[in-house]
Parts: sequence; C-alpha cells; structure tokens
Amino acid sequence: MNKQTLGTMIASLRKEKGMTQSALAEKMGVTDKAVSKWERDLSCPDVNSIPQLAEILGVSVDELMQMKKSPDRSEKSDEIQKIINIAFKGIGLAMGIAVAVLTALNQLEMKDAAGMLGIGLACLAVSALREKGE
Repeated sequence: MNKQTLGTMIASLRKEKGMTQSALAEKMGVTDKAVSKWERDLSCPDVNSIPQLAEILGVSVDELMQMKKSPDRSEKSDEIQKIINIAFKGIGLAMGIAVAVLTALNQLEMKDAAGMLGIGLACLAVSALREKGE
C-alpha cells in the first residue's frame, strides 16, 4: 500500500473489508461520526485502541501506522507563496493589457493610465523581488 495519512489508510482498509463507517464504529465502540473524523484526518483514534483497529482491519499495527505526515506548514506556505507570486504577475499583466486596450479605444486619460501602469509595475516588481529572495 502507498504511504498515506492515517485517515485515508483507515478508510481504504475499511472499504477493502466491505465495512461501513457504522460497522467499524460499532466494532470499535465509538460513533460513526468518530470514524468519519478519523478518515478525514480531523482526529485520530485513541492510541490504546490502535491494536484493536488494526486487528479489525486485518493489518498489523506497523502496517496501519505506516503513514505519512500531512503536509507541514512550510510546504503549505511555499504553495501559498507561489500562488501569491502568480497573482502579482497576473495583476501586472492585466494592468498593462487594460492600459493598452483602453488607450487604443481612447477611453483612458493619461493620468489614469500612468496610475494603472504604476500599479502593474509595482506588482511585477514585488513578484521579481520575492523570486529573487527565494
């Protein structure tokens, strides 16, 4: 089995056994809501119940516990930073296109164009500085 979170491991093993969340909950002496939370990685089974859970699911405790950690904050932060950089670039590009189109249609005054281009250039500069810092 591929490495996965404990919750997805529980869900896939339960489904392989053809069990419902309610059936697993009944065997474990918990509510089906508790099993649902385990499977969504919102909570974990009590450490003392792990051997029983492994037995019910037909795996060893070692197999059940071979899970990967959820992405840590630094990985999530890196993804967010990439999205922010893309947004800055998009804003810069959009401002440039808007100025070009509105100027061609004679719908934009020079002072407004300068302001829009300034915003666009500032966004591109922030993006470039952020990339340089990485």
